[in-house]
Parts: sequence; structure tokens; C-alpha cells
Amino acid sequence: MSKLISEKIIHENIHFATIMRPLLADEGLTFLTDDKNFIQVGLWKYQKGKVLQAHYHHTFDRIATKTNETVYVVKGKITCNLYFEDGRKASSHVVEEGEMIAMFNQAHEYIIEEDSLVIENKNGPYFGPEKDRTRIDLG
Repeated sequence: MSKLISEKIIHENIHFATIMRPLLADEGLTFLTDDKNFIQVGLWKYQKGKVLQAHYHHTFDRIATKTNETVYVVKGKITCNLYFEDGRKASSHVVEEGEMIAMFNQAHEYIIEEDSLVIENKNGPYFGPEKDRTRIDLG
């Protein structure tokens, strides 16, 4: 089975995460997240000389009720384990070099499978680990 450019991970009707494979992009602009997600991820695949017209973004009040994050594996390989907030394991996914996963709901952990370079991106502001997250005892 061939890999998809964007693969939603859904358990019990909850959208946990989306794995994104930018190297599979078609020409042009492709958005890989839904408009309602707190993080928006788009891919640009354009030929040399393409000009994206100068622009700015308007100021709007936006309410983000939880932190979403993406991790992009620049080099190496990681495993992302997904859990329900009560500690039940939902699934496990290998994220390879050149791939990204966006976390939207429930809980997650990362295991570094190879020496890796990973970029993490979150919506802010960040209120620190004591306020912004709860660690789950999986023991």
C-alpha cells in the first residue's frame, strides 16, 4: 500500500493526529490540516521563479482552547505513541525523515529510534509545563 501525503489518525471518533509527508506533494499549495485545527500546516511546491505576492495577515481575536503541536523529522526516525487521556494506548506510528506529525487531541509520547534532528512547533503562548500539560503514568 502506498503512503498518502496526509493521513488522519482517528480513534473512537477523536482526531488524535495527522501524519504528513511533504515529499509527496503535488505542484502548488496544499493544506494538510483542517481549517478548525489550532495549527495550520500548508505545503508549498513551486518551480523556480514563482512569486507569492506580498501580503499581510489581519488581526483577529482567536481562541485556542488547547495546545497543538507538530514535530518534523529533519533527520532520523521517531515513534509516536498515541494514548487516550486515561492512559489507554490508541496506536503507534513511525515518523521517518522528511515526515511530520501534528498532534491535535488526547496524549502522545515520542521515542527517538535513531539519532535524530526534529523541529517542534506549537501554538502559543506557552504557559510552562506545570500549567500547559499533564504527564500520564503508563506503568
